[in-house]
Amino acid sequence: MSLNDTLATVLSQIDNAVHVGKSSITTKHGSKQIKTVLSIMHDKGYIGNYEEVIDSKGNYFVVSLIGSLNKCGVVKPRFSVKADQLERYEKQFLPARDFGVLIISTNQGMMSHIEAKEKGIGGRLISYCY
Repeated sequence: MSLNDTLATVLSQIDNAVHVGKSSITTKHGSKQIKTVLSIMHDKGYIGNYEEVIDSKGNYFVVSLIGSLNKCGVVKPRFSVKADQLERYEKQFLPARDFGVLIISTNQGMMSHIEAKEKGIGGRLISYCY
């Protein structure tokens, strides 16, 4: 079985595990994009530590959950956003001002929308979490 969007699968696994009350999950998918999104979520304090396990069948992640995540998901379609349009998408995907984070893929790498505002750059919306 092939998956179209492994990032969406991993984020929905995390979201479901948080709502059920689990303390950790093991994903079946591993990629550089997933690792970067997990590191941003870890830096912002939404998930605990994560560990990438390299297996003969492929990489996967073990993610510890700390219970501070309300919702996470991907943005489909991946909208192109200019630096002055970030406020609009922040209102659309996040519940309140300065609550949550949008993850954006820019030409300088993936970063949160707060960092993109500071640098004055745009990119493509990848995911959100709050």
